[in-house]
Amino acid sequence: MIQKKASLDVKALARDVRSGSRAALARAITLVESRRGDHQTAARELVQQLLPDTGKAVRVGITGSPGVGKSTTIDALGAYLIAQGHKVAVLAVDPSSARSGGSILGDKTRMAQLSASDHAYIRPSPSSGTLGGVAAKTREAMLLCEAAGFDVVLVETVGIGQSETAVCDMTDFFLALMLPGGGDELQGIKKGLVELADMIAINKADGDNLKRANITAADYRGALHILTPRSEHWHPPVETYSALTGTGIAKLWQKILDHRKAMSASGDFAARRREQQVKWMWSMLEQRMLSRLRTEASVRARVKKIEAEVADGRVTPALAAEHIMELLQ
Repeated sequence: MIQKKASLDVKALARDVRSGSRAALARAITLVESRRGDHQTAARELVQQLLPDTGKAVRVGITGSPGVGKSTTIDALGAYLIAQGHKVAVLAVDPSSARSGGSILGDKTRMAQLSASDHAYIRPSPSSGTLGGVAAKTREAMLLCEAAGFDVVLVETVGIGQSETAVCDMTDFFLALMLPGGGDELQGIKKGLVELADMIAINKADGDNLKRANITAADYRGALHILTPRSEHWHPPVETYSALTGTGIAKLWQKILDHRKAMSASGDFAARRREQQVKWMWSMLEQRMLSRLRTEASVRARVKKIEAEVADGRVTPALAAEHIMELLQ
């Protein structure tokens, strides 16, 4: 009887999400972020029910070092898209506190235009210490936003560690934001990030920075010539823009659309989506295995004992890992 009631609740929530209810969407994302076992079960059923209503949105990952203007850029881009008739969802992953697990959640306050719009939905969520600072449930949250009718989903990373790779693996287009400044600063770019990017955009191309921004753009174009693009059908452009004045924002969006058109025509778009689904499955499997090790009392007790043996030098890490694998069988 309890299971039946839970099933009915999930169906009602799915129906409310499809209707575009912002309150229902907030509840649904909270459900998928919950670590409670019964909530996780309900969340899996919810996402499965809503799956046919997903997949049509433009998914854009946005990264850049702190201070580059990610939130301001998203605010300007989102406002432009809304003016074009789109509904925009922003999933902004905030750095979690290592001590409390809480997050700063400051991004929403820096997106004044989107925060005031009925056609935008901003969801800051703590990264909770997951790999690279990307919230483990960001993918599910993205699907829920799509089911709720948002046709553009912007995923902002914290710009540290391996978060870029994680966000790249869940979006269609990966945008790397950079600051003006060539020469020595160009030597500090992360090759891995540039190789992942579908476009590099130099922000703050206004006022006294305009000349420096153009020089930096030229430097990045030169750097990209010696790198192998992710797809033979798309060579990442380098653009300049100003999130403050809005100059160049329309061009950024047009490049995203051009990329989608080129990738769809070549078949790479569908192939990338399929590949992402499989990676998602393995990521979820890893999380479930780790969760079992940490939550099941009998397993956790044995793992603690194995940890002590490794710490004392009585068992090698390799053998200990094998013993832990046996506990999951």
